[in-house]
Amino acid sequence: MKLYGLLLAVTLAIFNTSVGLAQTQDDTLSQLEAIAIIEQKVMVPMRDGIRLATDIYRPKTDKPVPVIFSRTPYNFNAWRDGELDPGSFRSAFEAVRRGFAYVVQNERGKFFSEGEWDILGPPTTDGYDALTWMAEQSWSTGKVGLLGCSSTAEWQMAVAALDHPALVAIVPMGFGAGVGRVGGFYEQGNWYRGGAQQMLFTAWLYGVQNTQRPTFPTALSQEDRIRLSRYFDLAPEMPEVDWSQALRHLPVRDIMKSVDGPKGIYEKMIPRKPNDPAWYEGGLYHDNMPLNVPGMWFMSWYDVSTGPNLALFNHVREHASSPEIADSQFAVIAPTLHCAFWSATEETVVGDRNVGDARLDYDGLIYGWFDYWLKGDKNGIVSTTPRVQYYTMGLNKWQASDTWPPADARMVTYYLDSSGPANSVFGGGMLSTSPPAGPEGSDGFTYDPAFPVPSHGGGVCCTGNAVEGGSFDQRQMEARNDILVYSTEPLEKGVEVTGTIEITLYVSSDVKDTDFTVKLIDVYPDGRAYNLDETIQRVRYREGYDKEVFMEEGQIYKVDLSPMSTSNYFKAGHRIRIEVSSSNFPRFERNLNTGGSNYDEVEGVVARNRVHYSSKHPSQIRLPIR
Repeated sequence: MKLYGLLLAVTLAIFNTSVGLAQTQDDTLSQLEAIAIIEQKVMVPMRDGIRLATDIYRPKTDKPVPVIFSRTPYNFNAWRDGELDPGSFRSAFEAVRRGFAYVVQNERGKFFSEGEWDILGPPTTDGYDALTWMAEQSWSTGKVGLLGCSSTAEWQMAVAALDHPALVAIVPMGFGAGVGRVGGFYEQGNWYRGGAQQMLFTAWLYGVQNTQRPTFPTALSQEDRIRLSRYFDLAPEMPEVDWSQALRHLPVRDIMKSVDGPKGIYEKMIPRKPNDPAWYEGGLYHDNMPLNVPGMWFMSWYDVSTGPNLALFNHVREHASSPEIADSQFAVIAPTLHCAFWSATEETVVGDRNVGDARLDYDGLIYGWFDYWLKGDKNGIVSTTPRVQYYTMGLNKWQASDTWPPADARMVTYYLDSSGPANSVFGGGMLSTSPPAGPEGSDGFTYDPAFPVPSHGGGVCCTGNAVEGGSFDQRQMEARNDILVYSTEPLEKGVEVTGTIEITLYVSSDVKDTDFTVKLIDVYPDGRAYNLDETIQRVRYREGYDKEVFMEEGQIYKVDLSPMSTSNYFKAGHRIRIEVSSSNFPRFERNLNTGGSNYDEVEGVVARNRVHYSSKHPSQIRLPIR
């Protein structure tokens, strides 16, 4: 996910007045100009003749230097005109002052780059060819590292899998939109979770998929390109959209048309199923591809795809071509939103929950990493840095482990049960380590896609005003009758849950297909109920994403939901809780319950769904407890 707006908000929070921001930008620019040779609008040729617009910032030295490379779909034309790009401009200054060249390049078909844009659709050869070009420059040592968050990270894995000799190290941050299939996750670049579409891309593509755009003649000189980029930076000014309403439009495939959005690849992507062959073309990384480049992987607890990201980290370690490459993979997991690592303070608040002092020396880690791999500095970062650094909420501290999850985490099963209907927080839903002993029990609720459960916080980004990410008190949500609530008794002693959370539900319905959703909640003694992670499963994909198997009324089906991930300490007196429902909208698209294609339908049907629990049907959640 590519969240320019969030990064800008983070920067504005740090520089809290417009005067201070302008002054900081002016100072940084003048400092950069004092130490850097700056070349803008260099057109780097790809093997098919398409040229990509590239800016180069390198130290004023005659000696070759290593290169830090960032590729983006976003606008960097205005860096020299008093407009601050909050991520890349800062990165350029930091890189140059530390002795690296910093190269930023627009993706194919964006701004001054030639060709046609397609989200992760440009061939991975674009990345390969750019690496070759940089390695051959007289100012380059031939060693290149990749750096970036979100859009500037998600392309890194598939290109790294091509094993370019110049690519020495990568630093992907918030990289989930580049992960296609890994293990049991078939998110296909965050398009899906559990077979249900994640609606963030509908809002994001509105501002990015501008394939109909003005272009300049290919024979234009570099001098003219630089000058014209000051007058016409090719950045579209999109009309504002109320996404809280726009995402309700049906059919889903026509949402872009309903807001008069740009033509582009949204219409091509929306019909794809989770295992469509089209997902395996272009720039997504899949787990059948080798990846043997040292990596420093940065993730967040409240990002869109923490689970798949962690699965990829483990996959790279387990399938590396050598022990040395396996031992050169490191992970950092912060308690922040998407690409908001530098927003952590002494009192870090994510959503409404204060998680304490979550600061970390990210610059020290990143540039220590590049110093080691690109310069050959013997700084000990590989031998002294913990393999996995993760922040445990509740304890409010950074912890370290050699593996993910930590080796001492043991899976403990909590079973769903009830002393009465579990509907809402006022019901009798229970979580217990003892399996249900009584006869077959079940809790039912009505799911009407016309009145879905609203998304309230969570690991989200890019949905405009539709969903605010983070951790929020869920009590108002839990008053709804279409949410089943299951809680433990108040804990006698604290419990740390760190790792992958597995969920198995036994369900039935009177419709052919529906969804089931789960949230994991930390309940405080005063009743506040803070969300930790959430997931969803489209029941038609319960037997795999390569086929659709529909339900029959009266039958009970075992459904393993897409896993969740967190690190949270439930203090003594707190409760562990899960919510079960059938919608979490608009984070996930609504299942219209018809068994049809969903994306092209305008009418839904009401589903009467049930969750079953007994010795025969032990609905459960399995928690990794330390």
